[in-house]
Amino acid sequence: QVQLAESGGGFVQPGASLRLSCRANQRTFSIDFMGWFRQIPGKDREFVAGITWNSKETFYDDSVKGRFTISRDNSQNTLFLQMDNLKIEDTAVYYCARRKDSAFSRTHYTAYENWGQGTQVTVSS
Repeated sequence: QVQLAESGGGFVQPGASLRLSCRANQRTFSIDFMGWFRQIPGKDREFVAGITWNSKETFYDDSVKGRFTISRDNSQNTLFLQMDNLKIEDTAVYYCARRKDSAFSRTHYTAYENWGQGTQVTVSS
């Protein structure tokens, strides 16, 4: 079973940047559609960004378009999320996950599995 581990979160001021990483323990990562989600207490996980296995297509929630960039390095079994111009409302726990083979949705959290443990991102002045 694929296991994912996120890292790179932290406490930053508005306008700063962070780069999140998500390392997979299996080479099958290279054929998976992968996504980043975030969650704040009391709310469902919300889609942030997704990327096809070959990086040819990327998808973003409107709230992060132009500020966040999703990428992957299949040779290193690693997914990235570059977050620039961070805003206070970006504060959340960020998770990576792989999209289920049978899933139709790209953005609903129920279409994903093999969630990592999450990494906290706090943006505050």
